[in-house]
Amino acid sequence: MKQSFIITGMTCEGCQNFVKQKIESIEEVINAEVSIERGTATINSKKTISKNILSKILGSKYSVQTENNFKNIQKNSSKLKQLKPLILIFSYIITVTFSYTYYFELTPKRGMQIFMGLFFIVFSFFKFLDYKGFPDSFKRYDPLAKYLPFYAKFYPFLETGLGISYLLEFQILISIIVTILILSMTTFGVIKALFQKSQIQCACLGTALKLPMTEATLIENGIMLIMSSLLLLDYIL
Repeated sequence: MKQSFIITGMTCEGCQNFVKQKIESIEEVINAEVSIERGTATINSKKTISKNILSKILGSKYSVQTENNFKNIQKNSSKLKQLKPLILIFSYIITVTFSYTYYFELTPKRGMQIFMGLFFIVFSFFKFLDYKGFPDSFKRYDPLAKYLPFYAKFYPFLETGLGISYLLEFQILISIIVTILILSMTTFGVIKALFQKSQIQCACLGTALKLPMTEATLIENGIMLIMSSLLLLDYIL
């Protein structure tokens, strides 16, 4: 018989292989297919394998849910509640930006630069909280990070550099171009993950905060892309 489970907590191919090996070590299991991209485990077994058995053998690092139970949890847990950390962070960045811009009577252009600078600095900070875990999580949906592992490791430093550049108005044009390039690639990966309905964690706030991949991630990238495009047009014109 076949059963499907949602396995959360897998961040790399090593995790995927570990989960597969552990599941197939169960006596009643014939074989198992584990996908880190979808966050699923499909088990072919001689008899029913309970969620409790899987949870026990995989350990506390991994969370196991049946597909039906997972869907019910998603329905009961609103997206607003899931995205609370992201909403709070955006609210603080917007508040600081508007306060600073108003007090010093800055132009809208300079206000956008400050917002983008704070955005990159704050978001890179959360990535550094679990720097070892971030690259594996980021590689699951960013196209360039999948093929260039070094890029995933370098990304938090790149965000920090962009943040400093926007805040100090240093090499702004280069920063704008880099911003558009990296966010365009990431946005493509996010759209692909959303269409595939992959149960993966968004790495925009690192892995310290368990933020699900949702439409909010797409909106967040979209806002930054619009701002950087407007700044680029201003420089060109």
